Amino acid sequence: MTIEYDGTDFAGWQKQPENVGTVQGVLEAALSRIVQEPVLLTAAGRTDKGVHARGQVANFRTESAIELDRLVHAVNCLLPSTVCVKDMKEVPDSFHARYSALVREYRYFILEKPSAVYARYTGFYRTPLNVEALNHCARELVGRHDFSVYSKENIPSGNAFCTVYGASWGRHEEMVVFRISASRFLRTMVRFLVSAQLETSPGELEETLRTGRLVKNLVPADPAGLFLWRVGY
Repeated sequence: MTIEYDGTDFAGWQKQPENVGTVQGVLEAALSRIVQEPVLLTAAGRTDKGVHARGQVANFRTESAIELDRLVHAVNCLLPSTVCVKDMKEVPDSFHARYSALVREYRYFILEKPSAVYARYTGFYRTPLNVEALNHCARELVGRHDFSVYSKENIPSGNAFCTVYGASWGRHEEMVVFRISASRFLRTMVRFLVSAQLETSPGELEETLRTGRLVKNLVPADPAGLFLWRVGY
């Protein structure tokens, strides 16, 4: 399944106790009701509280013979308006939404002025941004690096390496957009990287990646601006 969701009112993707709303929870409940059997979803990535997705991917197994077009329509009728299954297709038994993925792309959207319309889907920075300087920072991220310093996870030594294929900043209408694609991402990594580029110089960013020590304390960027944009297989 390819899934789109507004994560504002969810406690993230991953299913939690029944009284906590998650994207995985509402999807599994809707699918289980339709196919009349328990459904367990495996996702390409576990987005955090408040983070959105345009192209989340998840897979599941079912004995149901319902046609996929009918299943998509039925599940969307049961889901809240903030979650939508865009499409479904059959895949081999060997497919795994997480481990079969070759590349993941995230995008982060920033406004330089307050907005009532876009506030749910953007971070806010109070001063004008220099996109050229930000792109100088972004180029430092490309390649294989240990990103453990930009994660909330406690990761064993040597297991925090990610290969960044591309990272860039640009403008789209009223927003400044950061795009990054990589083999994998650590928890909160993209939001920390956004803050790092906004608050440090390119030299400081390169030093942190080289030494594994933060030049200055950082707070991860607002989750409202982050989207899991695409997963490639």
